[in-house]
Amino acid sequence: MYAPFATAGPGPTTSSQHEWGPKGPKWKREPIRGWHNGLVKVTAPFARATIRTRIIWTIFLVASVALVTSGAAVWMLDLRSIHDDIDNRLVLTRQELRRLAEEGIDPATKEPLTEPAQTLRVYMERSVLGSGEGQLGVVEGAVQWVSAEGIVLRPEDDPELVDRLLAEAEGDISTITTIDTARGHYRVLTVPVTDGNTTAALARVVDLNTAEAGLWRTMRIYASAAAVTMMLVAALAWLGIGRLLRPIWELRNATESIDERDLTTRVRVRGHDDLSALAAAVNHMLDRVQRAVEAQRELLDDVGHELRTPITVVRGHLELIDPDDPDDVKQTSELVLDELDRMVALIGDLLDLARSSQSDFVTPEPTDIEALTLQVFDKSCALGERDWQLGGCATGTTELDPARITQAWLQLAANAVKYSEEDSQVVIGSEISGSELFLWVEDEGIGIAQEDMERIRLRFARTAQATRYASGAGLGLSIVDSIVQAHGGRIAVSSEVGRGSVFTLRIPLTTADETRSVQLKESDKT
Repeated sequence: MYAPFATAGPGPTTSSQHEWGPKGPKWKREPIRGWHNGLVKVTAPFARATIRTRIIWTIFLVASVALVTSGAAVWMLDLRSIHDDIDNRLVLTRQELRRLAEEGIDPATKEPLTEPAQTLRVYMERSVLGSGEGQLGVVEGAVQWVSAEGIVLRPEDDPELVDRLLAEAEGDISTITTIDTARGHYRVLTVPVTDGNTTAALARVVDLNTAEAGLWRTMRIYASAAAVTMMLVAALAWLGIGRLLRPIWELRNATESIDERDLTTRVRVRGHDDLSALAAAVNHMLDRVQRAVEAQRELLDDVGHELRTPITVVRGHLELIDPDDPDDVKQTSELVLDELDRMVALIGDLLDLARSSQSDFVTPEPTDIEALTLQVFDKSCALGERDWQLGGCATGTTELDPARITQAWLQLAANAVKYSEEDSQVVIGSEISGSELFLWVEDEGIGIAQEDMERIRLRFARTAQATRYASGAGLGLSIVDSIVQAHGGRIAVSSEVGRGSVFTLRIPLTTADETRSVQLKESDKT
C-alpha cells in the first residue's frame, strides 16, 4: 500500500515526575491513578448483567470483530489491487514512451523525431488520460507542456506538486513514487528522455483520492450493511436467546416459589437438549426434597401423636405412686416398663418408616428364594401356636434385600397370628409367576371388610374390629409396604370377613446386572 505512515503518540500509561537528588533531578515513572478504578467501574455493571445480556453482548462483540476484520481485509486487498493497477498503467506508460524514443519516428507523420522535447510532445499529444490522471512535460528543468483542455486533474495548479515534479525530473532514472501535498495525494511517474545534449521528462500524475473514491464508497455501503446486520443479529439473538434460556427462567421461578408450604411446583421439560436435561434433573431433585420433607413431617406428626399418650400414662402413674406401698410400686413399675417397651417398639417402627425414603434403605444382593422361604417359615413357627403350613417353595435366585424381605414377611406372619384364633391354619409360601416373585401369608383370621382395604395401608390406621381384637400402633403394614415399594413391588390383599386374609408381596425378579443398571441410573439422577 502507498498510504503514509503515521507514528503513534505515547499512550496514557505512565506520568513523569522528578525529584532533586545530590547530582540533579532524579526522574521516576509512576502509573497514572484512576485507571484501575475506571476499569472496575466499566466491568462491574457487566458483571451484574443478566446471562441474556452477557450472551448478546458476546455475540455482538464476536460479530463486530468478524465484520470489522472482514471489512479491513477487503479494504486492504482492494486498496492494494487499485495501487497495483495504477503502477501497472504507469509502467506501461513508461514502456510506451521509451519505445517511441527508441524508434524515433512520429507514428502519425512518419517523420523522424530528432530531439527529446519533440518526442515528449508527440507522446503527450497521442496519450489518453484516464479519470483522475494528468501530466506535465518538463524540458530543461521547466514545465513546457501541460494536459489538454478538458482534463480534470491539473498538476500545474498545485505549486507544491510542481516543485516536487521538477525535482524528480532532474534525475536520470525513471521513478514511480507517492507524493503528498497540502492539496492532494498522488502517485507520480517521471520518465526522463535525453539525447546526451538536452533532457526532457514526462511526469504522469494519478490522483489517489480519486482512484480510491470508489473503494471508499464501497466501504461506506459495507459499513451501513454491517450496521444493519448487527441490529438484526442483536434482535435475533435477543429473541433466540430468550427462547433458549426460558427453561432457566422457569427453573429460577420454580425454585423461588418452592418452600415448606408448597413442594409440588415443577419445571416444564421441553425437548431433549442440555437445558431440558437440567430441568429434568432439578425436577428429580425436587422430588427427592419433597419426599424427604414429607417423611420428616410424617415422622414429627407420628412422634407427636403416638408418643404423647404413653408419656402421659407414665407420667401420671409416677405422679400417683405411693412409695410406701410395695404393691403399688410393683404394679406401677410393671405398667411403666410395659409402656416404655411399647414406646421402644414404636420408635423402632417410626425409624424404619423414616429410613424407607433413603436410597440405602434396602441393599439388594443375590438371594436363594428357596432358602429364604424355609428360613422365614422356621422363624414364623415361633410366633404363636398355629397350624403352620408351607404352601409352596419357589426355586431360583433373584436380587433383593433378604433382611428387609424377612422383616416384611415376618410382620405379615405376626399379623396373621395376632388376628387369628389359636390352632388356626397359617400358610406361608413362595412362587415365581412370569417376571414376579410372590411371597404370601394366608390365615383364617377375622378378615378385612372391603371398605377398609385402603385404610389398612395408612399409618396408625386400624379397623374397628382389629382394635377390639388386639392392640397395636397400626404401623406394621406401612412398614411392609415401604419395604416392598423399595424393591419396586407392591402388596396384594385378598380378604373375606370371618374367613381370613391372604397378603402377597409381589416383587419383580431382577438380576445383578439389572440391579447395577438401576443403581447407576439413580446415581446419575442424584
